[in-house]
Amino acid sequence: MTRHVKRIGALAACALLLVSCSSKPPKSLVTPLPTVNKPTPQANEPMRGIWLATVSRLDWPPVASVNGRSADQRIAMQKQALIAKLDNLKQLGINTVFFQVKPDSTALWSSKILPWSDMLTGNIGEYPGYDPLQFMLDEAHRRGMKVHAWFNPYRVSTNTKPSTIAALNRTSYQTPSSVYVRHPEWVRISGDRFVLDPGIPEVRDWITKVVTEVVANYPVDGVQFDDYFYAESPGSALNDSQTWRQYGQGFASKADWRRHNTQQLIVQVSRAIKQTKPNVEFGVSPAGVWRNRSFDPAGSDTRGAAAYDESYADTRQWVQQGLLDYIAPQIYWPFSRDAARYDVLTRWWADVVKPTHTRLYIGIAFYKVGEPSKKEPDWTVQGGVPELKKQLDLNDSLPNVNGTILFREDYLNQPQTQQAVNYLRGRWGS
Repeated sequence: MTRHVKRIGALAACALLLVSCSSKPPKSLVTPLPTVNKPTPQANEPMRGIWLATVSRLDWPPVASVNGRSADQRIAMQKQALIAKLDNLKQLGINTVFFQVKPDSTALWSSKILPWSDMLTGNIGEYPGYDPLQFMLDEAHRRGMKVHAWFNPYRVSTNTKPSTIAALNRTSYQTPSSVYVRHPEWVRISGDRFVLDPGIPEVRDWITKVVTEVVANYPVDGVQFDDYFYAESPGSALNDSQTWRQYGQGFASKADWRRHNTQQLIVQVSRAIKQTKPNVEFGVSPAGVWRNRSFDPAGSDTRGAAAYDESYADTRQWVQQGLLDYIAPQIYWPFSRDAARYDVLTRWWADVVKPTHTRLYIGIAFYKVGEPSKKEPDWTVQGGVPELKKQLDLNDSLPNVNGTILFREDYLNQPQTQQAVNYLRGRWGS
């Protein structure tokens, strides 16, 4: 989950560019911790998860499957590729796959709300000849693995190119058509992509319906949102001035109003999931830093871009209020990164969940393993194994850390990660 599509698709290291907090700290808005007794830990094994991204076909389906192939060849290639991945993950000891079912405003399931994803066929709205989510569920469950449906709630497209606009407009002749043509009044440009405006109540209702459709019709084990709530970039901020004028009365600042909007989405979706199927888990994988201590005494001893201030997501409050079954912060830095140390953040989050019922899984930057970096050289020392081992050892040593999720699946297949993959196989594999 990085802000750079080529690098991570829907999840986000680049969004976490380490910065110094030079502006005057605002008044603390922390919520007092509730006095809740943590339930007895479940007897099941710890989370050993992996994100499988479909945006831009980063992990799946194979790019070659949509290039000049017959429908039968394409379907066979996509199914075979997914089976091979699941077999490999099973051997590695992975027990949960976070499968990106909504990479943008298209679907990888049979939806009456969203058109079929062009990731499958090359064309938005074209029936792929099978149901990818159902196929994933069948194959994963057959192997004893769980599947969480991973949604990017607000993204409409990954870019604003004329070809993308034309493709979205062509869906006006289809059923269902894209939200881009059905509700153009909801669409904005932010981060150089089309997004839905989080401040519009009908947008939040629509997203809730999309999630509920999956939960009601598929045996998913969980639902996850990534870190894309208000996803701006320095040169492409979200223009929600009109929405702020219309709905922002009573809020001290636009930032508070934006956080309220994000909170409302989480509340709605959480309730809808539990009302539909109480056993389906709901979680969020936010930026690793909630707030820096320089901005808020309750924050972590870090100097990183914070979800509270950058994405307008009060992720700590969601944990405290019991809105999430789990939280999976993306702690994508090594122990030696002073501005956002892995151990500092992991321990901070462990303290946050301690008095609550929310489970904590730590998102690890497997995509950095073996990649040369001047600021983070530890990832290349002995193939990244010592750093990976330290992170997993810390996770295992803290009773309030319930497991680990790796970002992301295709990096298991890269030459630079093979020492680390072999280490994982020895540590997690059967």
